[in-house]
Amino acid sequence: MENVKKDHQGIRIFENPFLEALTHVHPIVPLLVWVPIIFMLFYTNYTTYAPTVAVMCLWSLIGLVVWTLSEYVLHRFVFHFPAKSKAGKYFVYLFHGLHHDDPKDGTRLVMPPVPALLIVALLYLFFSIFIPAESMGIFMGFFLIGYLIYDYIHYATHHFPMTGTMARALKSYHLKHHFAGEDSKYGVSSPLWDYIFKSVDGPKSQK
Repeated sequence: MENVKKDHQGIRIFENPFLEALTHVHPIVPLLVWVPIIFMLFYTNYTTYAPTVAVMCLWSLIGLVVWTLSEYVLHRFVFHFPAKSKAGKYFVYLFHGLHHDDPKDGTRLVMPPVPALLIVALLYLFFSIFIPAESMGIFMGFFLIGYLIYDYIHYATHHFPMTGTMARALKSYHLKHHFAGEDSKYGVSSPLWDYIFKSVDGPKSQK
C-alpha cells in the first residue's frame, strides 16, 4: 500500500499524531468497553422479561453461533474485499490490510472502540428485525462474548505460544491464513464455516 511509513511503532497511517494514535488500541480496551455493555444487556433483559433457563440457554447458543458466522463473513467478504477504486483499497487496507503487512503489531490486533461500537449498533438494529425483544439482550450479550473470545484468540495467535492441542491448532490455522499465500482459512475463533463453505484451502492470493 502506498503512502504508509514504518517506524519503531509499526506502520504509520496518518501524519497527524492524534489520528495516528486513534489507530492504536491496547488489548485491554475491548474488555473495558464491552463487559459493562454485556452486563447491561443481561440485566435489562432479565429484569424486563425474566426469561426461563431454557430460553437463556437457547439464545446464548444462538448468539455464539451467529457470532462465528459473522466473524467469517466479515473477515472473508469485508476485510478481504477485492476493492478496485483507490478509496476502496485504502479503506480495506486501513481496516485489515495493514494487519497483514505487520501482523506482530500488538496495538492493531483489536478494533478501535468507535468503529466497533458503530458496527455493533448497526448489527443490533439488523438482528432486532428477526429476534424477539424478550430474547434480544441474551442473544446480543453472547454475540459480544463471542466477539471478545475472537479478539483474544486472535491476539494470542500472534503474541503467545498457545499450549494445548486446541490452542495450538487455532494458532497454526490462523498463521497459515497469513503466511501460506492462499485466499483461505478465514475463521479465527473456529474453522467451522471454512469447512461449511469450503474455504479451508484456496487459490494462491494475487495480492
